[in-house]
Amino acid sequence: MKTKAARLLDRAGISYAIRTYEFDASDLSATTAAEKLGLPVESVFKTLVTQNDQKEVVLACIPADTELDLKALASTSGGKNTDLVPIPDLQKLTGYLRRGCSPLGTKKTYRLFIAERCELH
Repeated sequence: MKTKAARLLDRAGISYAIRTYEFDASDLSATTAAEKLGLPVESVFKTLVTQNDQKEVVLACIPADTELDLKALASTSGGKNTDLVPIPDLQKLTGYLRRGCSPLGTKKTYRLFIAERCELH
């Protein structure tokens, strides 16, 4: 069964590959995912879901081996602060589970901030 993100890519005529791996629920890091998939860590990115002090949900796509600067995201998104959305709220807001949250095909359209390094890939 394809995700909404895969269906969007299909409709746009964009080629992609779906890769799967065995995961350990105690280590859902993007760097571990890259390792298990046999991909260079610099080519893997993670999507984090946040909510700023204006109650706006904001997505951030950042390299797997970096941490999200919440203050910078808050400033960039027009808020004073932002926090990660609690894990139980991820599926309700995006339609995706932790370890598989895509910036494409979320239940609603959210603003997305993409790290500059993503442009290299």
